This record gives sequence, structure tokens and C-alpha cells, in this order.
Amino acid sequence: MATFAAVDIGSNSVRLKIARLARNGFTTVLEDREVTRLGSSVFRTGMLEPQAMEATIETLQRFHRAAQRHGAAAVRVVATSAMREARNSQAFEGWVQSATGWKLEVITGLEEGRLIHLGVMAGTRTAQRVLLADLGGGSCELTFSVGGHIQEMASLPLGAVRLTEEFLAHDPPKPKERQRLSAYIGEEIARVEKRVLGRRVQATIATGGTAAALATLASKRARRAERGSPTATAGELRRIADEIAGYDVAARRGLAGVGLRRAEIIVAGAAVYAGLMVHGIRGIRYSPLGLRDGLLAQMAADLGGARRIQQRIQSQRERALADHGRHYGVDARYARTVRDLAGDLFVALRKVHGLPAEYAEWLAAAAMLQEVGSFVNRGGRDRHTYYLIANSEIFGYTTEQRRIIAAIARYVGKSRPAADDRPMRELGGDDRERVPKAVMLLRLARALNQSRNGVVRSVHVAVKRAQVTLRLSARRPGADLELWAIEKEAEYFRTVFGRELVATSP
Repeated sequence: MATFAAVDIGSNSVRLKIARLARNGFTTVLEDREVTRLGSSVFRTGMLEPQAMEATIETLQRFHRAAQRHGAAAVRVVATSAMREARNSQAFEGWVQSATGWKLEVITGLEEGRLIHLGVMAGTRTAQRVLLADLGGGSCELTFSVGGHIQEMASLPLGAVRLTEEFLAHDPPKPKERQRLSAYIGEEIARVEKRVLGRRVQATIATGGTAAALATLASKRARRAERGSPTATAGELRRIADEIAGYDVAARRGLAGVGLRRAEIIVAGAAVYAGLMVHGIRGIRYSPLGLRDGLLAQMAADLGGARRIQQRIQSQRERALADHGRHYGVDARYARTVRDLAGDLFVALRKVHGLPAEYAEWLAAAAMLQEVGSFVNRGGRDRHTYYLIANSEIFGYTTEQRRIIAAIARYVGKSRPAADDRPMRELGGDDRERVPKAVMLLRLARALNQSRNGVVRSVHVAVKRAQVTLRLSARRPGADLELWAIEKEAEYFRTVFGRELVATSP
């Protein structure tokens, strides 16, 4: 079975998990963690400090050696809040690549929340209404799901490192500092109370180091002999938050479950959980799963394993595409018809285009979103389409995947992909060769629905060495417009695939 490695570069710590794909999930091979405080200055100055960057690089080099030693077939490295905000993040990305060969991916807060939810829920079957809370160094991700399917999400600037630096200048903090901290937390949580918290939550699962420390401390104090992960009630969390705010860091380090470095930031972290408890949440159960587990699950699904996870991810993506199209006023019926035709062509012309299997999904997504640019202006709508897809948060797709989808959708009008176009320059080397082929398939699918009335019922494809023939089966007489549109694409088809294109209809 394949071995995967996931690296999470957080604002407080850097984490590694190497796991081997097994029949019923993953078997952990190695876990490692180092506190490097990459975000220690970002939230004050907007810049990553050289010392924090160097410490993080040294840790990543250690992780790189471990991944090689265990034969990881795939590695995914992501960074979160600190890197999202740092003005010198690109310089650090370059440093990571030169030191390890790894390509660092900075993910959005919502993508972070999605991956955490995927990691926690990947092996769980539940019909419950669940709130998932992940408190990191720079942000707090809140995700509400029903039956394992995400309904609402929010990413709040309530990380333990961020809040400690912004509000707690003294140790122990002064009463006025605590009041300001609590007021700020309350204001941020209130912004998402109705949308995320006020949803008749049945269970709250908390992830991350702060949740582990608080739940462990609460369980030990209550002398609970718990089966599985530790828990903490709302009352316990509020009491602990109030109590430890009066301790200095030396006293906090002596508390059960609180590590040496966690003690420096746990006052702020506990204040966030105490603030959440005000909104009708009964308590939390800590889960050791999180972002790295979501990355592992996503990698397994992308490489064809973990069928159940694939289905969950696909469901999330389809919903995101539908929501995005609806927001921009896309004709959903037309888009679905073109998507289905594009999918049929992808399969029938596989020997001609030779695209990787994942391109079927990128092509389908481009078909669903090809007309979003009309929302801005019909003039230049293809350029607007590219911008909206490439720069929007489309749930379940990485930045690189959105760029591929956007580039495919960009060239469905008069213009064609050119090497010096910005959409093409921003693609990886292989994708610069692949995208024009996907563009051609989408243009053909559009041509097959030129009348926008779904006249073409099906297409029979015959592939010969020098010619491709499309025989159209129409629902009713009158596919002349579609035949005309396909004929217009014949020249570009010849350019892309080196074959003649012929279309017929009985």
C-alpha cells in the first residue's frame, strides 16, 4: 500500500504525519512536531521573522529526511494563517523549495476548515449535527455539518498566538487586558453566531493543541475515567479560563496537559473556548485528528484510493459549483448539458487527448462555470470568467486546481490559448500542454449545444489515424446549428490534435 506524508506549517508549530494507506483507512507510520512560532511577528508587523523562518526550515529539512526514509509516494505541504498574512511569504516559499524541493501551498481559512473536517470525519458515519472547532496559532476555524456534510463554515482571526501578542502584554495578564481580549473575542464570534453556532448543535468536536490541553486538564480535575478522547463541559472550560488567567507562565507549565510552550499562549486560547461556550454549546470532545489527516485523506482520494472519501469530496465540490453558478446567475440547465457532453467526449476521445483522469473533473467544473463572467459584463466575459474562478473560494479546490479550471473556461470564445497569456504562464509546465486539449473538448461540447436547447441527445465518436468523426443523434430534426458550430472548430481541432474533424447527423 502507498505511503503518504502531510506537513502542516502553522502559526505556532510545524507538524508532520506519515501514514500508510490500508484497507480501512490509514496506519500511522510517524508523527513529529516542532514549535517554531512562524507567526510570532506576523500579526504585529506583517512580516515573518528571519529566526522563525530559519527554525521552520530546519524542521522541514528533518521532516524531508523522514519522508524519504519511509518512502513517501506523495507529500503535501500546506501553510495557514501566518503565511496568508505575511508580506514576505513568497520569499519563504522560495526558501522552502530550495531547502527541501517541496512546493509550499498557502491555503485559505475555509480550505483549512474543509480539510480539518475531512480528516476528523473521514472514518466516521454520523447523522448528528456537529460543530467542529479548530483553534490554531493564527485563526479559529468553525465548521457546522450534518451527517458528515458541511453546511456552514467560518474562519475567525482568533488564534492563540495572534491574541496573545495583540492583547496580553503582561504575565499574568492585567484585568483590563483580559477585558479587552474577551470583548474582541465576543465581537468576532457574534459575527457568525446565527450562521454557524445557532444551528441546534448536538456535538462539538475540538481539535488542536489548545483543545487537547484544556480537555485533558478538565478530565483530570474531574477525575473522569473517559473512554477515548478527553472532554470538557462548558462550565469547566469557563472556570479553567478564568483560573489560569491569574497564573504566571511558570504556574501554567505545572498544570496537567499543558506543555512548556503551550503555557505561553493558553490564556488566550482558553478565552476563545470560554467565549464559544456563551453561545449554547454544552462542552467539547477533543479529537487528535486534524489538518494533516485531511491532507492524507485528500491525497488518497486524488490518487484513486478511499472510495468513500472520494464520494464525500465529490459531493462537496458539486455543491460548491452549483452555489457558485447560482451566485453569478449561470443558466444551470445549459451548464449541466455542456458538462455532460464534455464528459462523454472526454471518455470517447481518451486515446486522442491522452489527458490524466483528473482532467475529467477539471473539465466538468469549467463547463459548470464557463459563463460566470457575464455577471460582471458580457463584454470581455471570458476574461472576467477567468478572474472570478481563479480568485474565488470554490469549496474543495486548491489554488492550482482553480487556475486550471479557470484557464479551461477562459478560452471558450474567440481567443485561443497562447504561451504568453497570463492564464497559461501561471500553470505548471505539464498543464500548459494539457489545458489546450481540455479547452478544445469544452469548445466542442459547447458547439454540440449551440442552440442551448439540448437538441443533441448523444454523440457517436469514430477515431481513425487522421480523422475523428462525430455522428450526432438529435432529439428532433434541426441540429444544423450544432453542425455549423462544430465545423467552425475543425481548424483548431486540427491544430491541437493533428487530425481532421468531421460531424454528421442523420
